Amino acid sequence: MTRAWKFPMVLALCGALVATGLLVRGSPGTAAALLLGFVLLAAGHSPLAFPRSITAAEAQRRSAVDGRPIVYWRAGCPYCLRLRFRLGRRARRAHWVDIWHDPDGAAAVRAANDGNETVPTVLVAGRAHVNPDPAWVREQFPPAT
Repeated sequence: MTRAWKFPMVLALCGALVATGLLVRGSPGTAAALLLGFVLLAAGHSPLAFPRSITAAEAQRRSAVDGRPIVYWRAGCPYCLRLRFRLGRRARRAHWVDIWHDPDGAAAVRAANDGNETVPTVLVAGRAHVNPDPAWVREQFPPAT
C-alpha cells in the first residue's frame, strides 16, 4: 500500500470501528450516517478525487505543447483538495503530478519552495505559484479548442 492511500484507509477503518460501536449500542441510523461521513472524507482525501497523475517529465513535455498548467499535489492535502474541487471540470485539463509517487515532481516542488514540499504548487509558463487562488488558476487555462 502506498503512502497516498494510508490516510484514507485509516479514515475508513476508524469510521467502521465507530459505526460498529454505535451499531452494538443500538443506534443504526447514527452508525450509518457516521460511516457514510467517514467514507466520504476518505474518498475526498484519496487519489480518486484527483485526475490521474503523470510524471513530472511527462507533465513538462505536455505543458510545453499545450500550455496547460502543471499542478503538483499530494493526497491528504486540504489545500490540494480545495483547488481540485474549485477548478471543477477544468481540473481534468491540468497536468497533475503526485509528489508522493514521483520523486522528480517532489524535487521540482522543493526547488520552487526553498526546499519545502509545499503543495499545491502550480507551474504556469515555467513559473511556480504556491497555493494560488483557484480563480486565478482557472484563468491560466488556454481557451478550449
